[in-house]
Amino acid sequence: MSPLPNKLQRILTMRKKEDTFRTLNSIEGLIDFLSNDYLGFATNETLFSKTFQLLLTESVASNGSGGSRLLSGNHKLYNKLEPFLVRFYKSEAALVFNSGYDANMGLFSALPQKGDLVFYDEYVHASIREGIRMSHAKAYSFSHNNLSSLKEKATLNIARNEHEDCAVYIVTESVFSMDGDTPDLKAFVKFAKVNGYNLIVDEAHAVGVLGKSGEGLIPQLGLEQDVFARTVTFGKAFGGHGAAVLGSKDLNEYLVNFAKPFIYTTALTPHTLATIITAHEYMGELGKEPKKILKENIDFFKKQLSAHKMEQHFIPSDTPIQGCIVSGSKKAKLVSKKLIDKGFNIKAILSPTVPEGQERLRICLHSFNSKEEIGLLVKLLAGFI
Repeated sequence: MSPLPNKLQRILTMRKKEDTFRTLNSIEGLIDFLSNDYLGFATNETLFSKTFQLLLTESVASNGSGGSRLLSGNHKLYNKLEPFLVRFYKSEAALVFNSGYDANMGLFSALPQKGDLVFYDEYVHASIREGIRMSHAKAYSFSHNNLSSLKEKATLNIARNEHEDCAVYIVTESVFSMDGDTPDLKAFVKFAKVNGYNLIVDEAHAVGVLGKSGEGLIPQLGLEQDVFARTVTFGKAFGGHGAAVLGSKDLNEYLVNFAKPFIYTTALTPHTLATIITAHEYMGELGKEPKKILKENIDFFKKQLSAHKMEQHFIPSDTPIQGCIVSGSKKAKLVSKKLIDKGFNIKAILSPTVPEGQERLRICLHSFNSKEEIGLLVKLLAGFI
């Protein structure tokens, strides 16, 4: 086996010295405050059975899709799923991708053209930033959740732009994956509409959790018709895998023709699509109770923080994602290890995933966490930080 090139070895060594080296770990038997499985759907036995029954009902006995959707992989469960997603999320069209990363890479690498401008929140997903980087548009970040910063960046750079046929895209998230906070989406929508800009919102961490039936924050606020596109994912609250871009029929057709992660990727398996369908059906039928319990757990967690005078260590959030700032990689990893030793599965999030000095414990609350577990966790944190 050929050795790693010297310059790559030096980069790897430097990461170890900086204490930001990543490894793959599998820790079993711990109390889950780590996963994005907010409602416990990933291990729900009823959903598992319903998925199997759907495959039997649809007479599907295939292990794989056999190719990309433009070749042999566009099997009949896609024709059942995508119209279902249109109704569920109140969108004109829906296009399923293999993952949230693929959806964002496909959307943002294909959509903005040379002469276009993209303004994105500085904390958006890496997949969004990578997709934008692969486009031919000029892109500028604005301060996190700061509409004034966006207005300033847009005013300055649009005035400088010499392209007459310039499309402007504004990109944000409804729930941010590391901070758990939300922007003032109504204000962002108003700004975009007044100026004729295209607003794109990533709803990865909102769907399943927010909205009457888990449709996300955009439908909860009644803004479905006011955004250019939404991305939704199925590997978090819905407990499965895959994602979709929601938007107009024209956008759907454009992506089918120009989004490379869609065009050149083997399609999802029938079992994966069946899981997405049954999870959404289950959410509409029986998902209200776990959503209610999750909300109660979030409120209880925040009360425990107040009781232990821990609020100053946490980023304000009303979502399942609670970020406890523990500045410095070594300290964050040490506190994480102490919690793991006590039976709690919580990981330290280090730079460059988050800004240096903003290292943290990313605590994810779930409907299946008990009040006793939550209370003990906060008590331990108060002693470790």
